[in-house]
Amino acid sequence: MNILLDTHAAIWFFGGDKRLPQSAVDAICNLDNMIYVSIASLWEVAIKLGIDKLTFDDGFDGFVDAIHKNEFVLLYVEPEHIKETMNLPHIHRDPFDRMLVAQANLGDMAIMTFDINIMKYDVKTVW
Repeated sequence: MNILLDTHAAIWFFGGDKRLPQSAVDAICNLDNMIYVSIASLWEVAIKLGIDKLTFDDGFDGFVDAIHKNEFVLLYVEPEHIKETMNLPHIHRDPFDRMLVAQANLGDMAIMTFDINIMKYDVKTVW
């Protein structure tokens, strides 16, 4: 399965946060699954670090290093992803989450998320 991590899922996984259920950890660690982290999540992390709404060991570089260390795939934002956000219903105003929905839909991925607003979209989710 192709799984796109929502930003909070990636942060919780990297930090060993108990809010991430064991079933989610198992899915991330399952070598049969391909795990993706969107560039949109890196942008979101950078913004939250910059306004002191988030802390992460070694800051932004630590977050990027954790992605590489875990051999997750960075998913770049392409023009077709941006265009797809225009077609999404206006359920959720968060531009980062809307981008993840667009990327998941176009890339045949499930989003690993706890966000009920994302779950309202016609997108596969896992948790």
